[in-house]
Amino acid sequence: MSLVFEKTKEVTRTLLPVVTLVMILCFTIVDVETDVIIRFIVGSVMFLIGLSIFLWGVDLAMNPIGENMSHEIATSRSLYKISLLSFFLGFLVTVAEPDLLVLGSQVEAASGGTMSATLIVYIISIGVGVMVSLGVLRLLRDKPLNVFMAMTYGIIFVLTLLVSEEYLAISFDASGATTGALTTPFVLAISLGLSKVKGGKKTEENSFGLVGIMSAGPILAVMLMSILSRQKNIQGDAGEYVVAEGVLEPIINAIPTIFFESVIALLPIALLFFIYNFRKFKLPKDELSGIIKGLAFTLLGLTLFLTAVNSGFLDMGRIIGMKLAKMSHWILIGVGFLIGLIVVLVEPAVHVLGEQIEEVTSGHIPLNLIRMTLSIGVAIAIALSMVRIVVPEVKLWYFIIPGFAIAILLSFISDPIFVGIAYDAGGVASGPMTATFVLAFAQGAASVIDTADVLVDGFGVIAMVAMAPVFSITLLGTVFKHKKVEYPVIEKKEVKTSHLIEEGNIQHDCIMAVVNRGFAEKVVEVARQSGATGATIIRGRGTDEHQKVLLPIINIELQPEKEIVLLITGTHISTPVADSLLCDSQLDQDGEISVFISPTEAMVKPLTTEKNMDDIESET
Repeated sequence: MSLVFEKTKEVTRTLLPVVTLVMILCFTIVDVETDVIIRFIVGSVMFLIGLSIFLWGVDLAMNPIGENMSHEIATSRSLYKISLLSFFLGFLVTVAEPDLLVLGSQVEAASGGTMSATLIVYIISIGVGVMVSLGVLRLLRDKPLNVFMAMTYGIIFVLTLLVSEEYLAISFDASGATTGALTTPFVLAISLGLSKVKGGKKTEENSFGLVGIMSAGPILAVMLMSILSRQKNIQGDAGEYVVAEGVLEPIINAIPTIFFESVIALLPIALLFFIYNFRKFKLPKDELSGIIKGLAFTLLGLTLFLTAVNSGFLDMGRIIGMKLAKMSHWILIGVGFLIGLIVVLVEPAVHVLGEQIEEVTSGHIPLNLIRMTLSIGVAIAIALSMVRIVVPEVKLWYFIIPGFAIAILLSFISDPIFVGIAYDAGGVASGPMTATFVLAFAQGAASVIDTADVLVDGFGVIAMVAMAPVFSITLLGTVFKHKKVEYPVIEKKEVKTSHLIEEGNIQHDCIMAVVNRGFAEKVVEVARQSGATGATIIRGRGTDEHQKVLLPIINIELQPEKEIVLLITGTHISTPVADSLLCDSQLDQDGEISVFISPTEAMVKPLTTEKNMDDIESET
């Protein structure tokens, strides 16, 4: 129960700002009916309970299922089997994703029924399946993520020239809608499981990126559907939006439908897992019962969560958007910015991604820093989306194309682990809250502004939200990697081994070399040339006090990635090995090497010469 309490406390901290902002708007400048306000409050309570239970169920069920399925993929020797299983996992988990079903129904309603919701869902799910399959193959073959994503978005940029504004907005919105409360934790678990099974020095980097790859599938699928069908424009007339009346009746009426959708969302993946467990996994009864229990909690939490979002948040978002657009365009843009600051923090997938970042990096990448970066980026994105609605000359591609292009360029000079996190964050930031509350807010504003088109301007806000984290976090990773600290120049003096006074019979020394990540193999090579044989490499983060990186303005500390190389050498060669490491120009300048020597069998007395151990450590 302590885990449930922690989840509830975390969700409360992030939900409270959204409720507070909406209440302030309702009691100050926005006139909203009393039953809508009460329904929103009731929905907020359901939201809190549902999201807490859902996150608990994810820990108990979806993560183990994803890790077991990823082990099956990683240990398979058949390229055909890897590709096919990866495709079906991506397809099945997406075809029933509630966020995607919501988006499909919104597109069908906005187009006056000319675009079928079912067709959109299946086309998008095929695109996701294909990209998950390609993403798994990339990970297993250790291909660079930045190159893969550069090629993928290069194709997307070309296709944008061939589709209309309506399809451009819907395709990028579909990308965000696929990374919802169900798909994201599952795909993150697959990514983490594959990286653990594969191992190697890129385990951290490989733990992220698959969600970002998956997000490109819907964009390609919708654009290709438009091109192949030769349908460039969407014709249709959306009906007038009618706000539901009453407090409990809309909630009660929504529960059966949402429960059925949630069952459909979980059933295909659950069946696939149980089939594999019966044939191959054969998990112990205790572990299997825990997964079944987790699935039940996931179903219950997802039903409560989506009921709250659809019956409370959807109406409130649309009404606020309409009222503010009629009142003042500047207020609309300002409120959009405020919503963006806080709405991303209540996305359930953001919680899952944050927990995985802490697990993979052992807490050395501050979770608050990732959340702050996401919050500011999404706030700017939603504000710019409001600018698109009120200024007809401003187009979606003005932001989408340059934003992704700059992010792709930054990915080649950014800290590698931030690249995968950035693409995953772009997916998780655009989850249930964005697909319902924020999209409804934008469509409400577009529906009352004469120069706006709901199909063109009402959509696209999810696309902007999905692009902002990719841009902002790759920028953060670039700052993190290239932020340099001025070091005092210390004159190196020759260390004479004859001045060491030994006590006892010391036969071996332990040499510990600490370098920036990527230079461990260079340390081993140089040490071998001086007589060392073999080494142990440990990877982690953290270094001396004076080497900590403080990001400007926000003043948050980041610890750079490091590699520790341990070498056991004879005492007669330990000093020459240490000197050779310190004198290597590449290790000194780029690797920022530090070397420490410790005896392994006896203690040594303090040095009685002009040098002591503090001098040696300061020089190294």
